[in-house]
Amino acid sequence: MYLCTSAALMILTITTMMMLISSTLSKKTIMDREKTSPFECGFDPKSSSRLPFSLQFFLIAVIFLIFDVEITLLIPLIPIVQLTKTSNLIIIMMIYIIILLAGLYHEWKQGALNWAI
Repeated sequence: MYLCTSAALMILTITTMMMLISSTLSKKTIMDREKTSPFECGFDPKSSSRLPFSLQFFLIAVIFLIFDVEITLLIPLIPIVQLTKTSNLIIIMMIYIIILLAGLYHEWKQGALNWAI
């Protein structure tokens, strides 16, 4: 037990020291306007280097990820079928799916799913 504790403490100390050393050595001291500006073959850029990003697309992507992760939480319920009563499992799955559908309905009513051009 003492050996594990001392090894963990040593690893924590070494990693903390490495992170501190790397952060102090990698600091940029001079922020030059020319170094932070976009580079286009030695000339000033003709247009903005940043493309406009659709906030609606980002919102749809986040909603998709949330529901995708929640659907993957249903997968572990498949092996539980053999361990529990079928009626209990059906009730749990239905409650979970109703919560998902309520969240989807809320997003729909808030207008987050309307694609505006």
